[in-house]
Amino acid sequence: MNDERILEFERDLWVGAGDVYRERVSPDVVMVIPAEPFLLRGGQAIDAVERTPRWEDVEISDLSVDRAQEGLIVIGYRADASRGEERFTAYCTSTYQRIGDHQWHVIQHQQTVPAAT
Repeated sequence: MNDERILEFERDLWVGAGDVYRERVSPDVVMVIPAEPFLLRGGQAIDAVERTPRWEDVEISDLSVDRAQEGLIVIGYRADASRGEERFTAYCTSTYQRIGDHQWHVIQHQQTVPAAT
C-alpha cells in the first residue's frame, strides 16, 4: 500500500460510517483512546466507534510509515479533526496487516492527546 492510499485509508476511518470500521478493522483489534474505558478490543472497539459521532473533517500531518516486515505497515501521524465548532488533536499510531492481495485490516490503533499548555 503506497503512502497516498494509507492517508486515504486512515482519513476514511476518521470520517466514515460504521461500515468502514467493520470492513477495515480486524475483529481482534487492540485500540487505546484518550477517554474511558481507554483500552478497547475487537468488537468492543468497533461498537464504540459506531456510537461516536463521526468527524466531519480530519487533517493528517507528520506521517511516518514503516514497512519493516512484509504484510505489516506501522504508521504514526498527527490528526487534527473537526466537527462543527469542536476540534480534536491527537498523535496516533495504527498498524495494518495484509489479509489479501490488496486488502488490509487495522490490528492496532492508539491516540495520545497532547497535554494542555
